[in-house]
Amino acid sequence: MSTLPFTPDLSIKPEVTAFFDAPTNTISYVVKDPNSASCAVIDSVMDIDYAAGRITYDGADEIIAFIEKHNLKLEWLIETHVHADHLSAAPYIQSKLGGKLGIGENITIVQDTFGKIFNEGTEFQRDGSQFDRLFTDGDSYQIGGLTAHVMHTPGHTPACMTHVVGNAAFVGDTLFMPDGGSARADFPGGDAGTLYDSIQKVLALPDDMRLFMCHDYGPNGRDIAWETTVAEEKKHNIHVGGGKTREEFIKFRTERDATLAMPRLIIPSLQVNMRAGDVPTDSDGNPMLKVPVNKL
Repeated sequence: MSTLPFTPDLSIKPEVTAFFDAPTNTISYVVKDPNSASCAVIDSVMDIDYAAGRITYDGADEIIAFIEKHNLKLEWLIETHVHADHLSAAPYIQSKLGGKLGIGENITIVQDTFGKIFNEGTEFQRDGSQFDRLFTDGDSYQIGGLTAHVMHTPGHTPACMTHVVGNAAFVGDTLFMPDGGSARADFPGGDAGTLYDSIQKVLALPDDMRLFMCHDYGPNGRDIAWETTVAEEKKHNIHVGGGKTREEFIKFRTERDATLAMPRLIIPSLQVNMRAGDVPTDSDGNPMLKVPVNKL
């Protein structure tokens, strides 16, 4: 029996346009109400050359150009979680097009955890106030005439949320494509058992629900892909499909995570994304990133 906090409506079909960022293997989305000009942007990317300390906005500009070309009204900029592998472009897009910035309420846990790791001062607010809206499990919001529902799906991070809009669910890093499996659960605040439980919440959605990934790495050389269904994940997901038990998943996920290197951009990503996409500054107001030693 489903424990979903809302009743999915597969007859509602938002228009979804994907934007793939090759350097970080991230997929961002523009989600449009088919009956109005209203739209949302999910998981945007800000470009960084970390070695050179240079930030650019080519990917974000592509999204902005798409929205302007189609005369859309941006109402929401959604972060499915605090990403550890790319920097958010949400404040940059917001400065150009407006809209409200939203993330899960457990951003406060992430801010507290990494505020300590990065030795942030008291001026760094750990209450989520950098965002316009903090979502709780079962929350909803409007994209024009569309109602978007929010499910708390932690395990990869404490603040992970899945956003369900009609027949489309945006799962962040909770799940990958069936041949990609699932996200790691060994970051501070992550937990393999909790991730398994969250995946089961996603798989409790109707079989025909379209699932949109935040990342894809083209396992075994296949083309990059980002859309599947609940039914396909149930049958074929290599980590949780075919009725794999919680215990089996925890054992596999824990052993696998122990072999994984840290994401290439984790240090800049966390500093920026816990600030809703703003780059931290030094005492003179200059953009500046820290590198904590032996802390992660």
